[in-house]
Amino acid sequence: MKLYYSPGACSLADHIALHEADFKFERVRVDLKTKLTESGQKFDEINGKSYVPVLEFDDGQILTENVAILSWIAQRKPSLAPDGELGDTRLLEMLAFISTEIHKQFGRVFKPTSDAEASAAREKLAQRFKLISAMMKGDYLFGANASVADAYLFTMLLWASKVDIDVPERLTHFAQRMRARPAVQLALKHEKLE
Repeated sequence: MKLYYSPGACSLADHIALHEADFKFERVRVDLKTKLTESGQKFDEINGKSYVPVLEFDDGQILTENVAILSWIAQRKPSLAPDGELGDTRLLEMLAFISTEIHKQFGRVFKPTSDAEASAAREKLAQRFKLISAMMKGDYLFGANASVADAYLFTMLLWASKVDIDVPERLTHFAQRMRARPAVQLALKHEKLE
C-alpha cells in the first residue's frame, strides 16, 4: 500500500490515521506545483484529479478523497471510529463537515480572488471552528478516544495556525493533545514538519 502525499497538505490526515491504525505503507511525496512524484513520475497518471491524498493498494486500485480514505481506515480499525449504532454514520457526518465546511474554505484563504473573499472565508472558518469546538464530546471529537476525524481536524488546525486564524481555546488544547500522540509525531517527522 502506498500513500501519495504532499508535506503539510490535507493528506497529512491520512498519514496520521494510517499510523494510528498501525498499517504498513510506503510514502510517496508529490510536488503539487510540478505535479511530479519524488521519483519523477507524472502524478496525473496516478490521479487525474491532480491532488493528494491518494491511497494505492497492492493490486493497483486507488482511493482518493479524505472522506473515503479515512472511512476506509476506520472500517478496518474500528477503534478509530465512534462506537454505537450510528458510529459509522456519525463519522461520515463529521468527515463531511470538516471536508466541506472547513477544508474547502481554506482554498479561499490560500488563493483568494479578492481581499473580500479572503476576509469572508476567514470569518466563515472562525465560525466553523467555534461550532466544531462546541460539538466535541470530550478530549476528542467523539469522546475520550481519537478517531480518523480527529486527524483531519488536527490538519485543519495546523493550517489555521499557519494563516493566523484564531480558534477556540478548546481546539488549541485539542491540537496539543494530538501533537503529543506518537502517530502524529511520526507523520510530522516523515513530512519534515517538525
